[in-house]
Amino acid sequence: MSAAPVIAAADGSDDSLRALDWAVQAARQRDAPLRVVHVRQYAAWGQPDVLVAGEPDEAGDPVLDEVRDRLRAGAVGLTVEYVAMEGVPSALLPELGADAQLLVLGSRGRGGFAGLLLGSNGMAAARDAECPVVVVPRPGRAVGEHEELPAEPGPRVVVGLDVDSPDDATLAFAFAEADRRGARLQVIAAYPWPVESWFAAGELVPPAVDQDEVEQETRTLAEGFLAPHLKDRPNLRADVLALPGDAAGLLVAASKDAALVVVGRHRRRLLAPARMMGSVTHAVLLHAAAPIAVVPPSPPQE
Repeated sequence: MSAAPVIAAADGSDDSLRALDWAVQAARQRDAPLRVVHVRQYAAWGQPDVLVAGEPDEAGDPVLDEVRDRLRAGAVGLTVEYVAMEGVPSALLPELGADAQLLVLGSRGRGGFAGLLLGSNGMAAARDAECPVVVVPRPGRAVGEHEELPAEPGPRVVVGLDVDSPDDATLAFAFAEADRRGARLQVIAAYPWPVESWFAAGELVPPAVDQDEVEQETRTLAEGFLAPHLKDRPNLRADVLALPGDAAGLLVAASKDAALVVVGRHRRRLLAPARMMGSVTHAVLLHAAAPIAVVPPSPPQE
């Protein structure tokens, strides 16, 4: 059994219980222990910059008691640890990823505004955690159809690939997830079209290249990035869809009936050292109908 746990954040909400069920299956697939963590929020007048976390204390926590009852039959055979903490969830949850292989949350917890599509804790964890973060959305999210996304039965994992800035960690995670699930991998490689250039004030110049050429180049680049992963998993089916348009919109449309959508997180930049998710990842977190995995970028090469 792997030493690194799958961590499920629990707060007693229906969203966190759905995430808990997802985390149980993820732990089974990885042959990993499950750690259930409840962060008890400080009062609003607390000073999170002075004291971030209290000592773990699992005794007398009604949320963890509820989880124990839920998992008594559902987690047979799993090693499960229950941890109660006190502090600011949006600060503590990302820190839990330092020794985890996966952090799983619901799209919203007990707090926040009813109209929020993603709570602050999920946003902070997806942006800052050192391990991949899976956010499980509420059921019934409606997504638009896309005529160029083929409908085909069977389990499917979707991954977004930016051929101009690919990240191997995101692809590796997506391949591993598809392999664990016996699913096909659907790779969305979006390219902007139409491409227009300004020649003079108020005058647009038609693109100098043909759309078919752009699409073929996008597909060729994508297949090149996938090749090393396919070599390790020759029986895994990976379909590359090189499509024009907005990457976020395509990934959200592809999320319908998918088992998982995998997206990457931006690398830190010299002039922007803070961690950033990126606009595509942010939009997918808000609107995708399937669970979304946000993968930290590969470490920079020396």
